[in-house]
Amino acid sequence: MERKYCQQFSLEQPIEAVFPLFSPEGERKWVPEWDYAEIRGCNPLTEDAVFLTRHHDHAAEPAIWLVKRYEPQTYFVEYYKVEPESKISIIQVSCTQIAPRTTRITVCYEYIGLTQAGNEFIASFTETDYADYIREWEGLLKIYFKSQKQ
Repeated sequence: MERKYCQQFSLEQPIEAVFPLFSPEGERKWVPEWDYAEIRGCNPLTEDAVFLTRHHDHAAEPAIWLVKRYEPQTYFVEYYKVEPESKISIIQVSCTQIAPRTTRITVCYEYIGLTQAGNEFIASFTETDYADYIREWEGLLKIYFKSQKQ
């Protein structure tokens, strides 16, 4: 089973401040309990970087992450997240400057089931669930940027 979702939100922050936060090291700054183990090429981030996480995205299992595309000049990154016991996620984050200090962030997740458990997750994860998930990103990023001003 496969399913793809995309959502957008905007932050009143310059693109140069926003885009680096969508890297393994950047996520440490704004995602509670985010941590990763670098295998190759994460700091600074490069294409074909590899890292591991123990749990992230919907209380999932340990995962292997691979950077498929990293285009800092166009503010785009694409990850493959492999959870061998359930699913693959293809994650794309694109940032667009829509005003001098405003950035639009587009986040797309494509889920591909590998097992019955993965297919069950995909079948039960709705458009509303995804919108709530990305709204959480937006809220956490706003909290992060607010804390930087203090």
